[in-house]
Amino acid sequence: MADIRKIVVCGVGLIGGSFALALKAAAAVGEAREACEACEIVGMGRSRATLDEALRQGVIDRCGADWGAAMAGADLVLLAMPVGQMEQVMRQLAPHLEPQTILTDGGSTKQDVIAAARMALGDKIGQFVPGHPIAGAEKSGVAAARADLYRGKRVVLTPLPENTAAAVAKVRLAWESCGAQVSELTAEEHDHTFAAVSHLPHLLAFALVHEFAGRPNSEQLFAFAAGGFRDFTRIASSHPEMWRDICIANRAALIQELDAYQAELLRTRVLLARADGAALEAMFGTARTARDAWLDTMPPPGE
Repeated sequence: MADIRKIVVCGVGLIGGSFALALKAAAAVGEAREACEACEIVGMGRSRATLDEALRQGVIDRCGADWGAAMAGADLVLLAMPVGQMEQVMRQLAPHLEPQTILTDGGSTKQDVIAAARMALGDKIGQFVPGHPIAGAEKSGVAAARADLYRGKRVVLTPLPENTAAAVAKVRLAWESCGAQVSELTAEEHDHTFAAVSHLPHLLAFALVHEFAGRPNSEQLFAFAAGGFRDFTRIASSHPEMWRDICIANRAALIQELDAYQAELLRTRVLLARADGAALEAMFGTARTARDAWLDTMPPPGE
């Protein structure tokens, strides 16, 4: 990464902190070592306590005092905060965005973030390459960050017409140095795809746990819940603020997916009410076959 010497990470929790740790790990081995050894990672964020903790753990090299100082000479900036905060942060850093600096993000929605970037960055929009690492976890914060979070995982870029090939290549190189596999989609394709495979499952997990928690016998329910409930609801331990912003930002596509799922639930209810065992078994078999085929495409755990 000879052309990336200074990196600014705004939001040093799970996503931003893991990005920083992964790049530090890449600097320690292989061909990237000599090029990366001189890299400096500067942390920015809302909480000074979080930044101090990130510094103490070696996630970042120093805390930025303000955007002017943090952005001076920066080659790459990652915005890793909830999508609802993106526009405000972009407006703060925009006056300090130097010609060589490329800005990217880790937001789980793209059309809204791109719209925010156009509003905040104006004629500097070509310096923003939107991205989304598909490698979250149910825990958040700098304590959850780890260097191998992105290894073998997908990162989706949704380049803009204004982006140069060199700008996209710089962001791609950074993520590939983290061990990620980089793909490209349009922003619309991205948001519709992830409404189905990510945003809907999170919404369902939150809703199920919330419904159980509101029942008079909730203590009994949770006392007897075991592995199946734990696995189904794992992602209900995710960051509430982040997922609030994601659901609101992508609500049109998410409502479409929720409506489709509700229709499937209604069909399933009819089969159950009819005690139609053959149809239920056929549905379960189709679902198992589809899931097993998907699992066969996944890398083994730990890779």
